[in-house]
Amino acid sequence: MMRAFTMTTGQSFRRFAATAIAAALLSSVSAYAADLNLAYSSSATSMDPQFQNASQNIAVSRNMFETLTQMDPDSRIIPGLAESWKKVDDVTWEFKLRAAKFQDGSDLTAEDVAWSLKRPNTIENSPSSFAIYTRSVIKTEIVDAHTIRLITAKPYPLLPADLTSVFIVSKKASEGITSDKFATPEHMIGTGPYKFVSYTPDDRVVMKRFDGYWGGKPDWDNVTIRFMPNDGSRMTALLSGDVNAIENVPTPDIQKIKSNPDFVYAAKKTHRLIFLFLDSGRDKSPGVSSNDGSPLEKNPLTDVRVRRAINMAIDRKAISERLMMGLAYPTNNLATDQMMGFDPALENIPVDQAGAKKLLAEAGYPNGFHLVLGTPNNRLLNDERVAQAIAQMLTRVGIHTDVDAVPFSAINTRGNKGEFSAVMMGWGVQTAEASSGIRMMVACPDKERGWGAVNWSHYCSPKLTEQLVALTSEMDDAKRNEMLKAAVHTVINDMPIVPLYFQGMTWAARKGITIIPRMDERTSAFTFKPAQ
Repeated sequence: MMRAFTMTTGQSFRRFAATAIAAALLSSVSAYAADLNLAYSSSATSMDPQFQNASQNIAVSRNMFETLTQMDPDSRIIPGLAESWKKVDDVTWEFKLRAAKFQDGSDLTAEDVAWSLKRPNTIENSPSSFAIYTRSVIKTEIVDAHTIRLITAKPYPLLPADLTSVFIVSKKASEGITSDKFATPEHMIGTGPYKFVSYTPDDRVVMKRFDGYWGGKPDWDNVTIRFMPNDGSRMTALLSGDVNAIENVPTPDIQKIKSNPDFVYAAKKTHRLIFLFLDSGRDKSPGVSSNDGSPLEKNPLTDVRVRRAINMAIDRKAISERLMMGLAYPTNNLATDQMMGFDPALENIPVDQAGAKKLLAEAGYPNGFHLVLGTPNNRLLNDERVAQAIAQMLTRVGIHTDVDAVPFSAINTRGNKGEFSAVMMGWGVQTAEASSGIRMMVACPDKERGWGAVNWSHYCSPKLTEQLVALTSEMDDAKRNEMLKAAVHTVINDMPIVPLYFQGMTWAARKGITIIPRMDERTSAFTFKPAQ
């Protein structure tokens, strides 16, 4: 539940010091001094922490940059660079900044915060803008060097949650700098525990300990993040000692790691929803055709009966058990059971091939049609294998499906150009409630609000817009939860996206390292601590 959070500096440190979670988040003093060599399963696309709202970029950035509020490993909102905050009135929030320094030795000030909230709106050509988290703020007021007030146009209960996604950058180091010029030590200036050293695209990021970090001495002297999308290469690197920790353990190797005393393993259900975008909003769509390859008069995906048939044809349980080693949690929801907007009534997931065929016939496609299903092949756990399984399931009901598997970077580029009729993607819900994904993925595109930035379904519902406008102004948690459920039902009834499952996340490390698994999947140096 979202509530105003007020905590003094002394209270903050005492409360968090009592838990292992806080030890991980604040990187408390450790007698162990060593280097962490960590392998990610996908590559960052930019070093600018405000350029692209993509989980792998965020995971890299959070080693060096911080947010005003943050999520703990179970996605509960806790203080970050703001040691406390409160509502002054229905449209005014006041944030007190802690005494933190940037990695160039300068003090963090309210002016840096005001600049950091303004900057996402000025970045051009972002594939997925962070502006969705800053557009609600229409005015900033600097009270003093360590106090800032944020004014919204109307009551906006999601502001503390939204701010967990906006990294604070140094105004002096970033003003006037385009994103492509960011990846240098003189501009990569944050307040986090690790300082930027170098970046080699598609290969690695190198960082070193920041001794002036407000949270105490960081656990690691040096941190190197390697980008290793290939499962075999990542696993080999761990086994050989080339890296001492990895994320996304290949499912065939999980048991091997769990039974080997030289390694430690951790897994956690996350709030990353894996789903299909279906092009419901265009009469002509590039990836659909008749069975003989000739063009269709109209895009069949514009018919809700076809979209529901696709939903009914997919056996999520089989995918979880046969391909995902139980690391897929089947759903027909847009939120997990720990998030606002979750509706248990939606967990009864239909699997009915005969019913799917009947819906297709009613829609005018008794013999089905041909569909190309896009998917990343290096981003989601077993992504290409899952897409191939879905293709087989759809083919059985008459939708003859081929898979177009490409690297995540290509998926982003092509998806933003509208080149897919259907594509499997994942979205990590970032505000601990269902509205985050809805606003980004299925809301009518609205630049002023920052909504619909990755609406690859080309879906637009005036009813959903009305629901989102209302619920994002409702300050009462119980009322907003019911409004969120109603919005989720609107999406599920129209089926512009097909929810598949919430993805599990895995990590492994060499013996002597403790793993702190996170629900938001964001692997970083915080995820691993020297064992005490």
